[in-house]
Amino acid sequence: MSLFFTSLNSGSNGNCYYVGNDTEAILVDAGISCREIEKRMKRLGLLMERIKAVFVSHEHSDHIKGLEVLVKKYRLPVYITSATLRNGRLTFETELIKSFTAHEPLFIGGLAVTAFPKFHDASDPYSFIVSHKQTCVGVFTDIGTPCKHLIKYFKQCHAAFLEANYDEEMLEKGGYPIHLKNRIRGGKGHLSNRQALEVFVQHKPQFMSHLLLAHLSKNNNSPEVVQRLFQPHADKVKVIVASRYQESELFHIGNNKKEKRSSNSIKHTLQLTLAFN
Repeated sequence: MSLFFTSLNSGSNGNCYYVGNDTEAILVDAGISCREIEKRMKRLGLLMERIKAVFVSHEHSDHIKGLEVLVKKYRLPVYITSATLRNGRLTFETELIKSFTAHEPLFIGGLAVTAFPKFHDASDPYSFIVSHKQTCVGVFTDIGTPCKHLIKYFKQCHAAFLEANYDEEMLEKGGYPIHLKNRIRGGKGHLSNRQALEVFVQHKPQFMSHLLLAHLSKNNNSPEVVQRLFQPHADKVKVIVASRYQESELFHIGNNKKEKRSSNSIKHTLQLTLAFN
């Protein structure tokens, strides 16, 4: 029942999210360079060999920037729709390209990954949940509106990356041209802080332990603003703002002795990695 998860980067400058158990993991998106993914995972004590696949949400550059190099270097299966592949102008060896079907779990070792469609201004955008023995982590970014699919899967999550892209007043008063403001808030852009808070307050399950607020705008939001908004509603949930400049800490869901030993083994891996480098 143990899952580890971290944001390797979150924002319009690049998105990459890690979810895994003791033996295998997947990445959702690779919007930072392969070198940065390697460096950030090493700092967290995570082995590249644990990554068994990459799932791609959509073709915007902040989600695919490092994808081709990463997939080719490690010969990773890449789960991607044909429309995203085409519109992202991506090229991979045929045998590495894999497909997925909405709402049907795919099994990557002991991990079950389920995709669902979302509202965003991309060709064929999806979000994902990752489960292991009834423990679930969701990756919910680039969502124009909190649709019924988002709510359904958010209710299943012990932890979630949830977009809180912009503060509505900051966007309105900011220097973006009106067409860009309308694109962001127009139902196929991004979730505002208020929309994200409504999803959290109204639909968080009692067993949720972690919420990572993700994909914050550099110009129309700030970690302080969004933390201040969410904290009074956190209750027992640990609320963290995912950085656009560095990896988050490695979080762990698990509450029995065996799982605590597993968590310690991850830390031991980091100690060995540092000792031999």
